[in-house]
Amino acid sequence: MNRAFGTLLTGTAVSAAGLGLWLFAGGVDLPLVAPAKAGVVMMCAGGAEALLGLYRIARATAGSR
Repeated sequence: MNRAFGTLLTGTAVSAAGLGLWLFAGGVDLPLVAPAKAGVVMMCAGGAEALLGLYRIARATAGSR
């Protein structure tokens, strides 16, 4: 697996984990951070990483033409 697909896979996994936190951990009270808010941050970061992976894939395929 090359770097672009790894970045895309990691971003998708982080987004899915963030979505799980946002949907199912809203009622959990932690003293430091709210899990639902951490899930939103993880979804944003994972989405950005997935977009970076898509960009790298598109750039690699355009470079091989």
